[in-house]
Amino acid sequence: GSRRRGKLTISSALGDDADRQRSLASVRRARERERERRGGGGNDREKVSIEVTLPETITLQDLAGRMNERVADVVKFMIQQGEMLRGNDIIDADTAELIAEEFGHTVKRVAESDVEIGLEGVDDDAADMVPRAPIVTIMGHVDHGKTSLLDALRKTDVVAGEAGGITQHIGAYQVQLKSGDRITFLDTPGHAAFTAMRARGATATDIAIIVVAADDSVKPQTIESINHAKAAGVPIIIAVNKADLPDANPDKVLTDLLQHDVQVESMGGETQAVIVSAKTGAGLDELTDAISLQAELLELKANPNRDADGIVIESQLDKGRGPVATVLVKRGTLKRGDIVVAGTQWGKVRALVDERGQQLKDAGPSLPVEVLGLDGAPDPGEAMVVVDTEARAREITDYRIRTKRQIAGKAGVAARVSLDQLLSRLKEGHIETAEMPVVVKGDVQGSVEAISQSMDTVSTEEVRARVIHGAVGGISESDVLLAKSSNAPIFAFNVRANKQARELAEKEGVEIRYYSVIYDLIDDVKTTLSGMLAPEKRETFIGYAEILEVFNITKVGKVAGCRISEGKVLRGCGVRLLRDDVVIHEGKLKTLKRFKDEVTEVSSGMECGMAFERYDDIRAGDKIECFQVEEIARTLA
Repeated sequence: GSRRRGKLTISSALGDDADRQRSLASVRRARERERERRGGGGNDREKVSIEVTLPETITLQDLAGRMNERVADVVKFMIQQGEMLRGNDIIDADTAELIAEEFGHTVKRVAESDVEIGLEGVDDDAADMVPRAPIVTIMGHVDHGKTSLLDALRKTDVVAGEAGGITQHIGAYQVQLKSGDRITFLDTPGHAAFTAMRARGATATDIAIIVVAADDSVKPQTIESINHAKAAGVPIIIAVNKADLPDANPDKVLTDLLQHDVQVESMGGETQAVIVSAKTGAGLDELTDAISLQAELLELKANPNRDADGIVIESQLDKGRGPVATVLVKRGTLKRGDIVVAGTQWGKVRALVDERGQQLKDAGPSLPVEVLGLDGAPDPGEAMVVVDTEARAREITDYRIRTKRQIAGKAGVAARVSLDQLLSRLKEGHIETAEMPVVVKGDVQGSVEAISQSMDTVSTEEVRARVIHGAVGGISESDVLLAKSSNAPIFAFNVRANKQARELAEKEGVEIRYYSVIYDLIDDVKTTLSGMLAPEKRETFIGYAEILEVFNITKVGKVAGCRISEGKVLRGCGVRLLRDDVVIHEGKLKTLKRFKDEVTEVSSGMECGMAFERYDDIRAGDKIECFQVEEIARTLA
């Protein structure tokens, strides 16, 4: 019976509950409060001051954890300061430092970028260095024969014949010459859109071969390639290709090059020039000799006995093998099982494959290999470094992903604009840029990058195309859902959508556009952006009127009796009220009357009555200026 006494029964609820017992929870709460009252006072006095490590940005929750404080207390403190923040809001280091000091802790500031310290490893000792193969980039204009020249050079490869030729295109090859020398070749696309890839190709290399067609001479991308090579400080060798054609004119090419500050040896300069024909194979030996000679002068060396680092040349998502990155090892030896970091991706090297599809145990300096085992396709041009542990790899990639996000404006304090600021911006007329979101999917990372960059160049201050997601591989359902939620079209460059994604896109009304030529894609973006430009407003002056007298009419308000001094006045046109030649109001006409009738226009010399929309401060002697605004559609240049 004693146990039931505390229960709420009908009789106790209806009867007077003077003798009702307190519930167990209530007693517990009271005890807890009492204990807190006793111990709390002492606790506060003995609060331990902690050294709090602060990165550049931190969430309130994380900060509270590092200070051993309750999140609620930190939030309460921020509210007292007039900042309404939740636990998962991000604050900058300065604010965090103020909070920590307010709570009585000391602060140690660290930059998040500290995780990258020591990533490159130590510099090599000259004694450990051994000669390495030169890395040669082939650059030049579209259709001048870069790839065919590469193919011809690969035919001179001693090893290729044995291993059954080359099975896949990885954009980089190592060729062994008859003399036993090895040369690594990189191929860069010649399209205007692939500037970034050419610039990357130039930085990863020792020697640049610039291919110029003998029948076509110097073209825009030839000049661009020369500039890239010069900017990277790489020696140039000119290969005049297509010498077998009847209208070939190699001498014209060499003289044209003088305009771009490339002096070949026959003209008394430094640059080597070789006349070749990829088709007939003429001059290829001279070209390889020229490369070997240049390489000897450069004295290229690297230390193979260290942790490898290299540069990602190309990356793609392979259906059967997952993310595949083509990496050029710069120094050290890359081994199977190494833990590597490339940009925001990391992984354990599962396999190393050379350009002939052969599995390798390790890859030394200047060797291009496909690396399998990363968790995503890294951006080309990223450095690839071997690290000791998975934890370190994860730490580095997490930091890089965070910084990437902040740059993209997803996080960070700058992105959290208060409502007042927004309103004031709207009032001042700083209306935001009109954006066209796009999802881009391409066959290789290089094309995706080139497309994103070209979109940036097309964008202006008013309108811009924003790539909300750019990735390698076919179009999946998640891409369609992302495009749907952002109202974006999907641009597919040399890739297709799978059946499920296609059906979903039809159902959700997401537009998928397929392209195989990058220029068509950019043109489409241009036309769309032109449609988004705010039309240009042009105003034409129509006439002036003088206010002779002001009448107060009930229900209408003030009406100005005016005479048109020049031009004419139309009903519904824009008007400005001038007092002593100063504009004091701009608006629209509400009424335009002549005697008792509403009229559409009044010409010069006549008298009429006018009233403004929502404006009454008019006086005799004021002037009224009338104008019309017309809108003109604009296009992107």
